[in-house]
Amino acid sequence: MEKTPKRTKFQTDQDELKIRAAYLYYVEGRTQEQVAQHLGISRIKALRLLAATREDGTVQISINSPAESMIRLQRALEDHLGLAEAIVVPAAGQEEESIATVVGHATGRYISEQVNNGLSIGVGWGATLQVCMRSLIWREVEDMTVISLLGGLTHATAHNPSAVAWRLAEFYGTELYQITAPVFVPNSDLAQALWAQDDLRRLYERARAVDIALLSVGDVSNQASIFRRGILDWADAKSLKEAGAVGDVLCHFVDTEGRVIDHPVNRRAMAISPADIRNVPKVIISSGGLRKVNAIRAGIAATDARLLITDTTAAEALLELPPLKR
Repeated sequence: MEKTPKRTKFQTDQDELKIRAAYLYYVEGRTQEQVAQHLGISRIKALRLLAATREDGTVQISINSPAESMIRLQRALEDHLGLAEAIVVPAAGQEEESIATVVGHATGRYISEQVNNGLSIGVGWGATLQVCMRSLIWREVEDMTVISLLGGLTHATAHNPSAVAWRLAEFYGTELYQITAPVFVPNSDLAQALWAQDDLRRLYERARAVDIALLSVGDVSNQASIFRRGILDWADAKSLKEAGAVGDVLCHFVDTEGRVIDHPVNRRAMAISPADIRNVPKVIISSGGLRKVNAIRAGIAATDARLLITDTTAAEALLELPPLKR
């Protein structure tokens, strides 16, 4: 069979899907039905993808693509963390902005494929999700609902935690439900009183019943958005670290195993608890970068997320941490 020149990158999403199908079938030895189920496509489409890999030379004796190492990394990550799917993108550098850009772009493309009529989606916040909102692909949808999973700031800026959900709802022209309170209130008594209000209580129940939850995570450092933006101060960060926190998920600080720590900051949060996201059918964590690896692992454990979108550097570092037991 005549050889086809190797690609230097995925040219289309269809190319990536074709290579993933080939890897599962030819390397892992899965059946065509198993390939279709794993990729969430019909068996007929799986057959066509596999046939195309033979016709265009992608598959000869092995997978003829430089993306094989990427697919192998994704599969290792899925096994290591008990994920249904891992999407890993090449690291563009260690600067936070560049990591947020590549991971956020991949997330925007993925979410655009999930959008459909009647969908309800809960949304967190963070620099990566802000980029995600700039990478969405338009399609017309009906009866879609967006729910912000956390409160906002009294001084609204482009980095307002609730702004990500607002942008998603605006882009697709959908209904939006928001937690109409600061993301952190002065004390736990006020937080409890606010959650007792009928409107917020109904919103909480609505948030627990979403079809998709799209989240990011933050670490406990002065580079994390929650401290860099002054939402919490560095004294809080120091206290949280001393209490065992490795990161935050929906503004709830968790330890290495994803347990929400016993700390006054967590009791002041006007945000949906990670534990209440665990029954959502599809929880997506979108985060990258070496400094976030402990927070990413903890976030997956806290929410029982089954889909991770990250970069190669974080993926390789995650494989060095203990596996997650589901």
